[in-house]
This record gives sequence, structure tokens and C-alpha cells, in this order.
Amino acid sequence: MVSYRRLASLALLLVAATPHRAVAQQPRPRPQPIIRAAWLQDVPNVVGPTMGGTQLWGDELYFGQWRIQRNAVTGHYRLLDPDDVRRASGSLAACQRRLDELKKQGHLQPLRGKVVVVLHGLVGRRHQMSPLVDYLEANSDYAVISVAYPSTRASVADHAGALATIVAGLTEVKEINFVGHSLGNLVVRHYLADCQAVAGGRVDPRIKRIVMLGPPNHGSRLAEALGGNVIFDGTLGTSAQQLARRWRELGPHLATPPCEFGIIAGGKGNEVGFNPLLPGDDDGTVRVAETRLAGASDFTLVDVIHSLMMANAEVQERTLRFLREGRFAADGPRHRIAEEGESAQTADRGVQVQRRAVADDRK
Repeated sequence: MVSYRRLASLALLLVAATPHRAVAQQPRPRPQPIIRAAWLQDVPNVVGPTMGGTQLWGDELYFGQWRIQRNAVTGHYRLLDPDDVRRASGSLAACQRRLDELKKQGHLQPLRGKVVVVLHGLVGRRHQMSPLVDYLEANSDYAVISVAYPSTRASVADHAGALATIVAGLTEVKEINFVGHSLGNLVVRHYLADCQAVAGGRVDPRIKRIVMLGPPNHGSRLAEALGGNVIFDGTLGTSAQQLARRWRELGPHLATPPCEFGIIAGGKGNEVGFNPLLPGDDDGTVRVAETRLAGASDFTLVDVIHSLMMANAEVQERTLRFLREGRFAADGPRHRIAEEGESAQTADRGVQVQRRAVADDRK
């Protein structure tokens, strides 16, 4: 029987939650739809507003701010305009034909220059990333695309496969950066591992930097504590299970980014954190220790809970600085996380400095 304490914790987790050739990658087979509804492939489209995709739709192609999505339940597709209005639906071919028509009419322009690809976390929605997306667009020359994926309806490998199709479609982009929140970082790491597996250890050379916000880089103690029951498994799906009891299945398929990457962890800067159910410092959902990943170019700690990281001004500022400069602080040393076989003294000292800074801010 599930205790009231576990149910309460589950509720907390739900809330927190170019002209340049890309490296060739074999397309991953799309996951089978939950319900086979072939008839939806031929139903005429009715133009109308949508919610842009929550837990049932995943983006698979971007052209400008237009996107083609796939339904995780039925397997059919739709084409959305920048205002999330459905302009075509049915088969992938039908949506692609309509998009090609719009291209020929000169109504659409592809993404060019430098792009930041933003991914939300478990149970998240792309609109939850809007505060960060708006900040990046207002304060930089990056083009930003916020990816929707059905985080509770498929595995991390499936999400990574969809991300691969999105990246492959950015044919006129010269530079690609990623910003992930929580589970979104594992999707990026799985995508990078897939690239390395089929391209002789190489990834798309356009990928420059990655910023990880509250990443569960070593699984989730909270998910492990709450998992293994019908409520958790049925509500949060395969990806959540892979953060917990199926971590051994997922972990070997996650790459350490071969490019510069930085980690922003949330916490109080002490040994207690926001969540009394978790040992050590934490952001209410992910422990600071779980965010750390060897090889990180910089690490920083911010006094913020997990679900509010993208709306935090300090997180926004540090994210943009890392994308531009490869560092979180305007001055002073980077706080690297030592790689295997390297002395961890510098990295550990950096974490302690960050904790003291957060603690001082709270006084």
C-alpha cells in the first residue's frame, strides 16, 4: 500500500517538474502508438487553435517557428504555425506537403545563424520554459526553439530520436546550443550518445555549448523512493522509471557532452536543502550531488527550487553568459568538475565557494 507520505512526495514531484552538413545518423524507429488509429491519417484538417502539445504531442521538425508534431497515442501528425494553430493534420507526408507549399509561397523563412534548443523536464510543457526563452530572445541574437516532447508517454531513447530529427532539419543553422531543464538534459545526453554510436564517435560539429538546469545526471533519489508502484509508473511513465529503478538500463546510453557544458544546480547552500525527504542539499526535487557530472566546464549553485529555475533572473543571466562565454560568473575562476583520473580538489573547492555564496545571500 502506498503511504500518505509517498503520495505527498509524488505530488511534489509532479509540481516540480547552416549550410553545414550534420553528422549522418541512422533514424531511430518511431515508437509504436498506444492506439492504432490509421484512419486519422486521412481525416481532412480543420484549422483551429491548439495547446501546442503537452503530454500527447512531440515535435519532430522545425522550419522557422513552424513545427510538425507526432501524437504519442495515435501516431498521426499535425503542422502548427508560430501561434500553435493547426494548419494541417494526418500523415507525415501530408503535413510535409503543406509545409512545402507554404515555403514555395514565400511565407516562411528557415532558421539561420545561431540557435538555442530548449527542452523542458518531466511532466513539463514547452510553455513552462517561456520565461527563459523570452529572456534569451530579448537579450541576445540567438534564435530560440522550445521543444515539446511527451515526457510521460515514451522512453528517453524515443525522445532522443525525435530530437535527432529536429537537429537534422536545421540545415541552414551554423551553431547549435542546448539548454535543458531536468529530464531534458538526459534527452540531450542520449542524443549525443546515439550520434557517437553511429558516426565513429563524432557529433554534429555545429554543437557548441550546453547549459544543464537541475539535471538528474545520476538518476533521481526522489524518483527511486516514490517508484515501483502503480501510481508512479502509470502516471509518470517510462522516462520516470528510468530515473529510478531502471537507471542501470538508461545510464550506459548517456554521453558526457564532448563540447563545453555547464551545470546550474538549485539548492540552499547547506546540508539540508529544500526537501527534508532527500539527504544533502537539493532543489526540492533533484539533489545537488545528482546534478554533478565529471567534465563540466563550470558549475554554479542558485537559491531556487526545481520548478522555478527557468523563471529565476539569476539562472537566466548565468545561462546566457555561459552560452556566450563558456562561464557562469562575469569574473573569477570557473568551477570545473574534475574528470575521471583528475584531481577533484579544484572542483570540490568550487562547489564549497558556491555554497558559501548562496548561504551569505540568505543571511
